Amino acid sequence: MTEDPFVTHRSLLFTVAYEMLGSAADAEDVLQESWLRWAGVDASQVRDPRAYLVRTVTRQALNRLRTLSRSREDYVGEWLPEPLLTSPDVAEDVELAESVSIAMLTVLETLGPTERAVFVLREVFDLSYGEIAEAVGKTAAAVRQIARRAREHVAARRPRVRVSRAEQQAVVDRFLAALRTGHLRELLEIMSPDVVMITDGGGVVPAALTPFHGADAVARVLARAHRAVDTLATTAVCLNGTPAGRIEFDGEPSAVGFTVEAGRITRIYVVRNPHKLAYLDEPAELAR
Repeated sequence: MTEDPFVTHRSLLFTVAYEMLGSAADAEDVLQESWLRWAGVDASQVRDPRAYLVRTVTRQALNRLRTLSRSREDYVGEWLPEPLLTSPDVAEDVELAESVSIAMLTVLETLGPTERAVFVLREVFDLSYGEIAEAVGKTAAAVRQIARRAREHVAARRPRVRVSRAEQQAVVDRFLAALRTGHLRELLEIMSPDVVMITDGGGVVPAALTPFHGADAVARVLARAHRAVDTLATTAVCLNGTPAGRIEFDGEPSAVGFTVEAGRITRIYVVRNPHKLAYLDEPAELAR
């Protein structure tokens, strides 16, 4: 018996939706809506099921994204993507790992819904302008222009320097060890002088409403957090295809992502909102 194309391509479809939305929970909702539409289609009349399903998921994700864009304006404090525990396979695909990284998803959040969809489908999944035009309801010529603008926008905001996974892992391991022991000097040595730390509590748990800027400020906040708890446990994990940390303050988990450039941490992303921590126990299946 031939496997349903939706099942065959589910990992790809989830990845498309997740990269467009930055939320695994919303991506799953989009897949459910798309599956219901697929169930009502005569699959024998679909020439290219993969392309058809990608278009369907893109349209549903665009609808969801436009709704989310309004609700995120009312989000309490800083909004960060929902982190995913990922397998070594994702990390080995450098382009996929970069595209789903918390750093990249944070940049994509600054694009408009259509720009984001075009960028993801073109730059990550290498769809033709014609295929993307069908998915987003634009002409191929318009999509080409949108893709160029989105590329320039992302290029101006993404990390400038790529580092090897081994180098990033070494820096993250040093950070987690320093945080665990509360060594302020070690934390200062690991971070870039102009490091930025963003915390997302969603108004559900305590978190700063604005980012912290500068190594001194970030180190003081981390040292204060270390002193304020009875137990602090750190675990090195792979989140969104890159080395990261799971940190528990008195048993309450946080997911912590990093951007590393030239051997130092330039961005720290701390997700504390418990509604965003549902995907930390089982690796997500991502594909492109």
